[in-house]
Amino acid sequence: MSTVDNGDRVFAVVIEGRGRLRRHLASAAAAAAEAFPAARLLLAVETEDLGSETVATLVADGVAHLVAPLPLSLADLTADLHRLWLLWHIDGAGALPEAPYAGGGAGAAADGEPLMVGDGAAMREAFARIRRFAATDVPVLVTGESGTGKELAARAIHERSTVAGGPFVAINCGGIPADLVAAELFGHEKGAFTGAHQRRPGRIEMADGGTLFLDEIGDFPMHLQPHLLRFLQEGTFERVGGLETLRINTRIIAATNVDLEAAVESKTFRRDLFFRLNVLRLHLPPLRERGDDVTLLARYYIDHLRHAHGKPLARLTPEALVAIRNHPWPGNVRQLISALRRGLTLCRRGRITTADLGIDDDPAAGSDAPPPSLEAARAEAEKAAVLSAMRYAHNRPSGAAAALGISRVTLYSLMKKHDLARRFELKTRR
Repeated sequence: MSTVDNGDRVFAVVIEGRGRLRRHLASAAAAAAEAFPAARLLLAVETEDLGSETVATLVADGVAHLVAPLPLSLADLTADLHRLWLLWHIDGAGALPEAPYAGGGAGAAADGEPLMVGDGAAMREAFARIRRFAATDVPVLVTGESGTGKELAARAIHERSTVAGGPFVAINCGGIPADLVAAELFGHEKGAFTGAHQRRPGRIEMADGGTLFLDEIGDFPMHLQPHLLRFLQEGTFERVGGLETLRINTRIIAATNVDLEAAVESKTFRRDLFFRLNVLRLHLPPLRERGDDVTLLARYYIDHLRHAHGKPLARLTPEALVAIRNHPWPGNVRQLISALRRGLTLCRRGRITTADLGIDDDPAAGSDAPPPSLEAARAEAEKAAVLSAMRYAHNRPSGAAAALGISRVTLYSLMKKHDLARRFELKTRR
């Protein structure tokens, strides 16, 4: 058993389940959890023990946060510890971590879905801007394609702002009929229109002392934009059908997946309103531009979702990870989560395949990015095939070679070519 810390507190405990410890894995894990209650526990066990009742119980009870098969290479251990580091920060105090290489939490998503996670340069910049923007009270405009997490970013700003103790009120400007937007936003008096049987406060009024999030602001009706502009300028408004002028103090964050500059030029969005909203700009990149973040996201979300699907030990196959990395994801993170939910539902024996995910693993499909060279694609396929065969054969080279229809000598050559020999060194010695 060993611990890993960040110079301040232990954030991970690694328990290697082999030898005598293997017989006392449950008690060792319980002792580690008691000694380091804020840490995340990594169980490294023999492949044949992955499906054992002891391991399944530790995962189901939340004692173990990650299970990995032995032997662990340095690359595998580094990746697993990175995931545990993210879990430690994201599930902890709810603050975006200050470390230079990882993202963090942005407030709980609906239905218990995971939080904002990222490790690439684009997301590091987004997290840095969230921290800086939270320190001010001026309007923020969040841009990005549908499904990139604009509301999560808005919540992250709110939760780190001076009005974090107040409400976070969201309104989808494109999801409400145009004739009801005014009443939803500004509220209405009794008798203001048919069906208005009593006074009802609007979203602006409900956000007093907190944050008002105007989602899909590009769809806000043109005839109501002057009223919104007045509120942004003066902080005052009237309820529909009312004469009393109300003054509200709220932080404004707007989001859009359309080009507002183009909307201004086409005269479908007021220029002065755009300038009022576009004081600070936060752009969230599409998933296809986030590089290896997509596989980090996939693994992170699987860790969070598999318990709800009753498959605590489910893992993505190497082929599925390759397909996830190459897929263009037009629906971005929202589509990725849906695909992973489908994969968890359809997978068998805890192995989530490309077919289970229901995605096209053609790297060029729907993407403007240049395809990989034939040599690079062949190398990736060879590496994925070796990893899959070794896992299928419980890390026995003879069984993996038979499954691939090649000799053991050829298998060893492929493992050396793709830098996999060290990963399976202990197994190949037996």
